[in-house]
Amino acid sequence: MYKLRRFLKDYKLQLIVGPLCKLFEAVLELFVPLVMAGIIDNGILKNDKDYIIKMGLVPILLAAVGLSVALVCQYMASYTSQGAGTKIREALFKHIGTLSHKELDEIGTPALITRMTSDINAVQANIAMTMRLLLRAPFLIIGALVMSCFINLWLSLIFFAASALIGAVLYLVMTKSLPFYKAVQGKLDKIALLSRENLSGNRVIRAFSKQRAQEEALDKEAESLAKISTRVGRLSALLNPATYAIAYSAVILILYFGAGKVNSGEMLSGDIVALVSYMTQILLAMIVLANLVVLLSRGSASASRINAVFETKPSVTESEKPEPAAVKDAPEVEFKDVRFSYGEGDSELENISFKIEKNSFTGIIGPTGSGKTTLLSLILRYYDATSGEVKLNGINVRELSFGNLRGKIGVVPQKSVLFSGTVRSNMLWQKSDAVDEEIFEALRIAQVDFIDDLDKYVAQGGANFSGGQRQRLCIARAIVGSPELIILDDSFSALDFATEKALRNAILKSKNITFIVVTQRCSSIMSADKILVLEDGKLKGEGTHKELLKSCDAYREICLSQLKEAEL
Repeated sequence: MYKLRRFLKDYKLQLIVGPLCKLFEAVLELFVPLVMAGIIDNGILKNDKDYIIKMGLVPILLAAVGLSVALVCQYMASYTSQGAGTKIREALFKHIGTLSHKELDEIGTPALITRMTSDINAVQANIAMTMRLLLRAPFLIIGALVMSCFINLWLSLIFFAASALIGAVLYLVMTKSLPFYKAVQGKLDKIALLSRENLSGNRVIRAFSKQRAQEEALDKEAESLAKISTRVGRLSALLNPATYAIAYSAVILILYFGAGKVNSGEMLSGDIVALVSYMTQILLAMIVLANLVVLLSRGSASASRINAVFETKPSVTESEKPEPAAVKDAPEVEFKDVRFSYGEGDSELENISFKIEKNSFTGIIGPTGSGKTTLLSLILRYYDATSGEVKLNGINVRELSFGNLRGKIGVVPQKSVLFSGTVRSNMLWQKSDAVDEEIFEALRIAQVDFIDDLDKYVAQGGANFSGGQRQRLCIARAIVGSPELIILDDSFSALDFATEKALRNAILKSKNITFIVVTQRCSSIMSADKILVLEDGKLKGEGTHKELLKSCDAYREICLSQLKEAEL
């Protein structure tokens, strides 16, 4: 929690006024037993009704003032916790946006969602309860101990002994429960992962009739979470019985020894009532403190998980140096001895070198897992090459800002992703100020003949469109704004051959656009100016369709697996 204190800097006034209000309420509460002792000794025992009525109004007044300042503290705590929680959530979301694909893959989407939701909620609750109770409870305990010393020093030793025992119980529970709360949050990550997979892959699960298997997997994780939660719950459940047992044992001892002192005339009856009241205050404060310890333990576990994300630094960062000017007559894209590996294992790409000229049509083909998508990720700088250079217009992509680099490229990924809203809101991602004429032109090029209203509703993920329609809308989105380079990563897979051909020809007719198509269909790139053949992360061939049929066995094998000899 200490590392997150920077999000509280705008709430210094609330952090001071709120706890002070609670301290003032605690001071008023400490006077109540003394007033009650006076009513008993000076009013009831002396049968002074005027004194009883007059002093009986004092606790009511103290309660009213205490309620007023408590409400002020409650407002301050809510304002601060919600405000700080909002700032943490915004900063965490912004930081996640700076992470490269490598870090996102390592942490995992479900874990990040859990941190953005339940972990931040736990921290918010922590801030609010800390402001309301962290100072009040210890002050009440210390104040009650001091006041008991003024009443009777010998009997106050019972208070100190009881407080020490309850404190030991609190410390034991806190140290034992913290690891369990971290484990609970980890299990929540796993359940979030399974839930996300089941919701997103619901149709596949039904198609294979795997509902029961998925239910069993979720049940297994839920049972594991339940076991850990039960263990920490049992541990936390010891707090109240243990504190009650110690406190009421202290009350019994006070009544036992106090009765003897009353009989001997050393103490008055009101003093015993005051001591019991102070012991009750200590008990209630300890119970509050015990519950606060549980909350702090959970909040501390959540805060450490949030800090772990903040402390994760992106492996791909923007250069702080001024961007160099584009090199005249340089290729649109150039790879120089590029090698890339996701980790310490084998290379995904090895010794890749090629050039893609401006305003050309380039096809990239190869079997599944050959590194086609990885190669595109290096152009977009989702990852940095392990060695070698990747250039755009003669400039190393490491020297370009993300906005400038990706603003020049229109990308259609393998998975067609649309966002909830309207067709227009989805089309404005590439160029936010595009007019309707530009959007309709992009839709025409992408063969989108099923949209006549740009305000047509788009469901989450584009669920109200077919697979082919989603692909064409994603292609249109990439075309809006006429980027210098358009990359289609296996984006024709859901299209029929006629639509694919018409779409490809329409893009090629556009001026000043470099066109890269990654595909497993040789028919999609037979007319390309250049074809790159990848296999096992290596460039096996480079040239036109006719050249590769003669010089590249890997390409010829792919073509023959899809077309007849005469069609080649």
